[in-house]
Amino acid sequence: MGNSMAKRKNQQSYQANQQPIYPILFIIGTCHLLNDTLQAVVPAMFPILENSLGLTFTQLGLIAFTLNMVSSVMQPVIGLYADKRPIPFALPLGLTASMVGMFALAFAPNFWTILISVLFIGLGSAIFHPEGSRVAYLAAGNRRGLAQSIYQVGGNSGTALAPVITALVLVPLGQFGAIWFTLIAGLAVIFLIYIAKWYTSQVRNPGKTKTKENTTTKNKKLSHAIRGALIVLVFIVFARSWYTSVISNFYAFYAIDEYELTIAQSQGYTFTFLLAGAVGTFLGGPFADRFGKRNIILFSLLAAAPLALLLPFAGPFLAIILLALLGVIVLSSFSVTVVYAQDLIPGKIGTMAGLIVGLAFGMGAIGSVALGSLIDLIGLSPTMMITAFLPLLGLLTFMLPSDEKVEKWYR
Repeated sequence: MGNSMAKRKNQQSYQANQQPIYPILFIIGTCHLLNDTLQAVVPAMFPILENSLGLTFTQLGLIAFTLNMVSSVMQPVIGLYADKRPIPFALPLGLTASMVGMFALAFAPNFWTILISVLFIGLGSAIFHPEGSRVAYLAAGNRRGLAQSIYQVGGNSGTALAPVITALVLVPLGQFGAIWFTLIAGLAVIFLIYIAKWYTSQVRNPGKTKTKENTTTKNKKLSHAIRGALIVLVFIVFARSWYTSVISNFYAFYAIDEYELTIAQSQGYTFTFLLAGAVGTFLGGPFADRFGKRNIILFSLLAAAPLALLLPFAGPFLAIILLALLGVIVLSSFSVTVVYAQDLIPGKIGTMAGLIVGLAFGMGAIGSVALGSLIDLIGLSPTMMITAFLPLLGLLTFMLPSDEKVEKWYR
């Protein structure tokens, strides 16, 4: 036990003296952008599919559910396996699956073939995310918050492109416009082959980048305190994911109804929220390095609560401002929750990344179905008012242990 603890301290000291490997971080962040751009095509197509195939809000919710649930269920499984046996070349293979799904989506003639197409896209995303997060961890050096932000901001930037994709590609070209995104998938595969080769070199030379991943925690039963912290973190991710889901998937329809906008014009509201969210994702990591992860998680929901409650009553101009502020604030904790979970269980880097990011997707998937059904049942406006209370669940953050307390658990 004493040797293991000393080894852990030496590994932490080594990592603390290392600088981030920025070229690797920027490439994996770019690949994350390309991967999530592919995912963004699916919700971006919702207004197109509603018109061309006559799909209901419930069916649209089921499409989002299939995409996100496949990804969320598989991510922690892949992360758990990769913690024991890293699989670098799974990264380009995953994006190849997404490329197949995108090609099929462009030609899908009905609801069921669309579900099969998005299943492949979700599978590719499930493979990419935990291993991509591990690459960011290996290249992080002494700036783990910053490294995770660089990685995650790529994904959120890709998601933010959904409204642009709708306005510039899918509105003029229709469903077939998705065919162009097979080229994006191909580009990502090329980048990820390079990343996989670098990743393989790290696996073959573990002493070069080995950190606190192999510790006594790996075989240690979780304490009640750690279990409790993970449960609280799950509820926080739930609140953030459901609120993000209602804005990103359904606010465009709300803007069309309330402000009498066209499909293309309504995408500006969603784009504002998601682009601001990408900015918030980037800022969250460096701020967490400086002010603490728990503090940023707390801020991301409680500071957003009054803005969320005001949004359903705002006019078209004020709504843009509120959505920009909400995007920055709510998603500032996106990368931070991943790093916080990895600190809670430091021997399970891929598992925790897969669990938290996968959980975010899974909660968003369930939220898409539930919220779509709720809209069909009571309407858009009442649903927007009800979901405005979700950020108040940020009060649960007071139940999380502080960063200092988590660190003490492993001294």
